[in-house]
Amino acid sequence: MAPPSGGATDRTLVPVQELHDAPLAPLTTFRLGGPATRLLTATTDAEVVGAVREADDSGTPLLIIGGGSNLVIGDKGFEGTALRIATKGFVLDGGSLELAAGEVWTDAVARTVEAGLAGLECLAGVPGSAGATPIQNVGAYGQEVSSTITEVVAYDRRTRETVVLPNSECDFSYRHSRFKAEPDRYVVLRVRFGLEESGGLSAPLKYPETARAMGVEEGDRVPAAAARETVLRLRAGKGMVLDPEDHDTWSAGSFFTNPILEQAEFDAFLARVADRLGPEVAPPAFPAGEGRTKTSAAWLIDRAGFTKGYGTGPARISTKHTLALTNRGAATTEDLLALAREVVDGVHAAFGVTLVNEPVTVGVSL
Repeated sequence: MAPPSGGATDRTLVPVQELHDAPLAPLTTFRLGGPATRLLTATTDAEVVGAVREADDSGTPLLIIGGGSNLVIGDKGFEGTALRIATKGFVLDGGSLELAAGEVWTDAVARTVEAGLAGLECLAGVPGSAGATPIQNVGAYGQEVSSTITEVVAYDRRTRETVVLPNSECDFSYRHSRFKAEPDRYVVLRVRFGLEESGGLSAPLKYPETARAMGVEEGDRVPAAAARETVLRLRAGKGMVLDPEDHDTWSAGSFFTNPILEQAEFDAFLARVADRLGPEVAPPAFPAGEGRTKTSAAWLIDRAGFTKGYGTGPARISTKHTLALTNRGAATTEDLLALAREVVDGVHAAFGVTLVNEPVTVGVSL
């Protein structure tokens, strides 16, 4: 794979677009949040690095925006520079793929399937940009990007250099990475993947719901295009494919991560389930390594009484999926956070488990 194009130089470049007192809500899938003091749009890696260096040199607070699908911005907005990364680049060499951070993720997945490659097909429909995928270690329907990412090209704000981090140095785990752990250090510029030249077949299916929907067994391979279409259909049924006419998709997808519990925590959780729902009820449980167990946030929310469509205000739980909190069209960020806090408090009261938000919050917190 060739070095990343549009490489940064020591010269600060003025991004192609600059706006002041700029609305940020239209740049997020929630369509929430106040304005930024200044909004820059960068279309090359050099412009991205130049804008970051300018903010760092002047001590200006900096907010990086990609696809806006994992972002909750406060109603007061952001006092500083918001940098929207709109870089483009899709370079495919056999099974080696390099994506610019600003590439639309779901479009990139479709192109890999069309090229007969396997490894990303079950991540179809995930909103946002390619540069965000390693930060969250984006995963869905049995696939995570950490299983195919080979390298991440990023600007290191501490050393003021562009660096190439191999997979082994990204510290990937469930919905987590080195980039998420140090959010003010790295700005992702490019992501490189190693995909399987599978002749049009998918990777072995790992998610039971996908396999059932396709009438096959877990571990089977199917045409990658069919797997992609099945995942898109399943996601759409849960309001997880963006549609401006459907308020169930005015969300960040899954608002809470699935809790990972230590053994003592899981034992206490099981006791609470038995007391509340009866000893015959078994909550979802999946090994999470090191003696820990992962359970389902959606199950917890539903069993705590927050069912689909819950709420009476402008922010409500999706009518299609209990894990999605949505803006019904006239919500504020505070409306959304009030609902999120109600859910967190209710789940903790019922089961002793504290849910953690998946979206990044700016100027606000739960």
